Amino acid sequence: MVQRMSGVFIGAFFGTVFVVANAHAPLNPVLGTALRVLAVLTFAGLLALAVRAGRVVPTAAEGPELPRADWFRGKFAFVVGAEAALLLGGNLALREGGAPRQTTVAWIALIVGLHFLALTAVWKRRSIAVPGAALTALGVAGLGMAATSAVVWVPFVSGVLSGVALLSGCAYAITQTYRSAVRP
Repeated sequence: MVQRMSGVFIGAFFGTVFVVANAHAPLNPVLGTALRVLAVLTFAGLLALAVRAGRVVPTAAEGPELPRADWFRGKFAFVVGAEAALLLGGNLALREGGAPRQTTVAWIALIVGLHFLALTAVWKRRSIAVPGAALTALGVAGLGMAATSAVVWVPFVSGVLSGVALLSGCAYAITQTYRSAVRP
């Protein structure tokens, strides 16, 4: 469970970063600030619930995940390496091609979403396919919007909404872990 929760923490952290970094104009400044505060509070709440679940879960509950001691090695390392190469290479290509700066967040959302979809197969955890599909779709939508007058909304669509998708997926995972820990 510790390894799974560390993945959830990473996802929740980056979901928070997506919201905090992208909740800006053309959003109303009050709404942008409210979204940032809500994202940070959600992250803090998820951390608190995960810690509480960790205290309640008996050690035996970690048994099924013990054989997966290499969750963050092997195929995972390959997926993350490919993700890094695509993030850097794709962003360079977009810049060289004259794409608007807003495409950066759309490209990041697309690649992070594809990374989650790949990890669905590596870790055999279907639950991460949902945020993966959401981020992929939001990234594609943002890239499509970049060629229109709606380009100013790309950070909201591909950034803020991607952050909400990540935080929601992490909230689901932590809630399920907590519920399974406290069930009789």
